[in-house]
Amino acid sequence: MTGTVNFIWKFKRLISAVCIVLLFNSCNSASNEETGNAESLRKGTIHISADESFKPVIDSQVQVFESSYPEAKIIVHYKPEADCLKDFAVDSIRMVIATRGFSENEKAFISDSMGVNPSKLVIAYDAIAVIVNPKSADTLFTMAEIKDLLQGKSAKKLLPVFDGVNATSTVRFVIDSVLKGQSLGANVTAAKSSGEVIDYVSKTLNAVGFIGVSWVGNKEDTTQLSYLEKVKVAQIESIKEEGVYVSPAQYNIYYRRYPMVRDLVYVLKESMNGVGHGFAYFLSGQRGQLIFKRSYLTPAQMQLNVRNAALRE
Repeated sequence: MTGTVNFIWKFKRLISAVCIVLLFNSCNSASNEETGNAESLRKGTIHISADESFKPVIDSQVQVFESSYPEAKIIVHYKPEADCLKDFAVDSIRMVIATRGFSENEKAFISDSMGVNPSKLVIAYDAIAVIVNPKSADTLFTMAEIKDLLQGKSAKKLLPVFDGVNATSTVRFVIDSVLKGQSLGANVTAAKSSGEVIDYVSKTLNAVGFIGVSWVGNKEDTTQLSYLEKVKVAQIESIKEEGVYVSPAQYNIYYRRYPMVRDLVYVLKESMNGVGHGFAYFLSGQRGQLIFKRSYLTPAQMQLNVRNAALRE
């Protein structure tokens, strides 16, 4: 039965890949005809807005896309998520990458004000990583302890730090999903970016940082390896197995064993078949999905194969 399911999944992905290639090529030809070769899926310059907490992986995606299509240029404006969502209303920004798509009201506004039918797609799953100072004795947390920490009720007097205090996707996630709408405590400290969160935690013994896993998940990336020399990634009690503590690894994100998982979504608002559509196809296609996988996010448009393994003594 499992073999049949895997065959059906792979067959569907093959058909989808063929359709995307055919659509990509046909749209590219049509765009060239309509625009006089000014812009196509692989040629032109666009501005996009992206949540700052995903900067490492989006930088990787843009680098590979531009190296594959030298005549395409993607200018990324990294911002707190609240500012990215405001760019739904900015016509010069053709794509927004954040942890949520548009609402029905926002879709209607985009359609009415810009004459564009926007689209959205979940392209990966991310996790909120909890980081601590290398000398900290606190490396295991329950979600109840995380909640007390965020509200200033922890007996350990730990200091939570975020990449901002009210406009970022990380803050929105913990308020909505962890605190269930309650406010952060007065003990919460704000840094200017995820990189500064890492730096602050590395220098402050009782600090506990909250950042996207793409900043510290890839042990093959030299920059992230340097971060991991300065901080430790804590483990959180699994929401599926009481007393079992797990890291924000792909396996735990995929099976939702790790409790703080969120979507990564693109919103495309481009009326023509330009570079925005080309980049959207790339992000959801095989190469883009593999980049998410190598960045230790979980691809949403590609099956993640999980194999059982045993260690020999």
